[in-house]
Amino acid sequence: MKPKTSHMSDDLRPEYNFDYSKGVRGKYYKQILKEGANIAVLEPDIAKAFPNSAAVNDALRVVLKAGKAARRLTPGSSRTTRKRAAA
Repeated sequence: MKPKTSHMSDDLRPEYNFDYSKGVRGKYYKQILKEGANIAVLEPDIAKAFPNSAAVNDALRVVLKAGKAARRLTPGSSRTTRKRAAA
């Protein structure tokens, strides 16, 4: 015996009706260009540590600055490798 399937109508619920004649195309276009639209999704535990996007940016700047400082402190190898003598 086949399970009964419920048939939903194609009409949306009343709370989902939207009057597209009142919509504004590109309403946030200039704001997005000004602020930038790079989005990173944080894990919930990380997001709790940052109250807003400015705090995230500040923390990332500290990390970048520390990384640059660490690269300057680490000397590169100035020795060339020696060739082994044949035994």
